[in-house]
Amino acid sequence: MKCTDNSSKSRRARNKRNKRKKQIRNRWVACLSVILMIQCIAAVNIYKGSIKTESLVQEYETSNYTKTLYKGQLFAEDLCTASEDVPLTFSHTSEDITSSTDKTDSSGSTDSSDANVSSDGNALGFDPQSVHAVGLFDVNNAETDCAYNIHKKIYPASTTKILTALVALENGNLSDTVTVADEADSGKFAADEQTCGIKAGDQLTLEDLLNGLLLYSGNDNAVAIADHIAGSTEKFAEMMNAEAKKLMATNSHFVNPSGLHDDNHYTTAYDLYLIFNECIKHDDFVKIINSSSYTAHITGADGTKRDVKWEPATVMEEGGDRRTGRTARPAGYAIGGKTGTTKGAGNCLILLTKDSSGNPYISIIMGAGSKPLLYQDMTSMLSKI
Repeated sequence: MKCTDNSSKSRRARNKRNKRKKQIRNRWVACLSVILMIQCIAAVNIYKGSIKTESLVQEYETSNYTKTLYKGQLFAEDLCTASEDVPLTFSHTSEDITSSTDKTDSSGSTDSSDANVSSDGNALGFDPQSVHAVGLFDVNNAETDCAYNIHKKIYPASTTKILTALVALENGNLSDTVTVADEADSGKFAADEQTCGIKAGDQLTLEDLLNGLLLYSGNDNAVAIADHIAGSTEKFAEMMNAEAKKLMATNSHFVNPSGLHDDNHYTTAYDLYLIFNECIKHDDFVKIINSSSYTAHITGADGTKRDVKWEPATVMEEGGDRRTGRTARPAGYAIGGKTGTTKGAGNCLILLTKDSSGNPYISIIMGAGSKPLLYQDMTSMLSKI
């Protein structure tokens, strides 16, 4: 009887211990479940947060980056592009093509490999040793017809002034009355700098200043424009760099509005194309660069009035003139553009031209060894379109 009682007590004690262990195990399982649930909730919140953040980024890019820079489409969709040198393409009549570009070998096959080779055998169509960079861009068809060193860092000289004009047109009004500050007085500039002759205290319009800037290439006008638009040349340079960045001219940096040489003031032929391509979207810009002269009406600080006539400092014209150094342009081309010359930049020229059908082209030659060579190469290149 005692054995039975002891056995029963032992069994009850064992069952009690097992029950207690089970309770402890269940409590641990419950604790672990709670911890796991908390971690899952946290993970879900983090995931939701990342989705929300991603959504905000996408919203920002859509409303700002795409809208401001790409304007709802691929940035380069309507632009000429080239990642390497492109030989100058010759245009020919059907007779020319038959006689000069299609060569038949002994097997009877046609070879047109020499179509882009000049008479001296140069595939680029010009002497690459005579220039720093060359570009010919078919605006309407978004095609690069010629490219040489277009992404190479170069000094722009006064071709800088196309960007100065663009910033002014986008941030000012042609009718604005500008009072010339002391730093823009033509007497403050070096003797070898091109100036329009404006004086401190003079009053004239922004339109007057832009005409003198682009036609006569006045450095004094450039400074006067910068002061009027931004308050100083330094702040205006910041605006120039912001505008260049907006146009994806990312291999450029500008420190002044005139193009006066500075080692930290540089661009590329392709960046100049991007800037000039934006400039010609402004009718006022095209009107100015197509003008043969402009007369500014200036009121001096003492109230006296004077008229000053500005003509293009150097430009390709319908008829050449050895006395002025101006060079005849190919007949039938409507031309307007900007020149630039410094020791570091060489002789530079960027032009808006039109072929016989009225199709616009942007042509650029940077760093020619002399003005005659600059115009010779430009005339030769334009005769191919």
